[in-house]
Amino acid sequence: MSTHSRTPLRITVSSEPVRGDVRLTREELAAACGITAGRLTRLIRLGLVEPDAPRPPEFTVASALRLRRMMRLHTDLGVNWVGASIILDLLDRLERLERRR
Repeated sequence: MSTHSRTPLRITVSSEPVRGDVRLTREELAAACGITAGRLTRLIRLGLVEPDAPRPPEFTVASALRLRRMMRLHTDLGVNWVGASIILDLLDRLERLERRR
């Protein structure tokens, strides 16, 4: 465990690209997304949230943004977690196809 203090992470959705070098611990990701560590652990076990680095598990800001989108689908529309993940996968695929045009 590190003895230095870290500034709390604030994640906002914007059109600006996300810096790829920012890494979040499991606890930081859970706090940034407003979920419990237990819920995050369940989502990781289901393969719906994947760490960028396995040991210790580290996550990217893009993972946090995806998790927050999944949470909105789950809480606002009642979509189950697996369904929310599938919806986001399809939306990502659609965006890639649109960019190819």
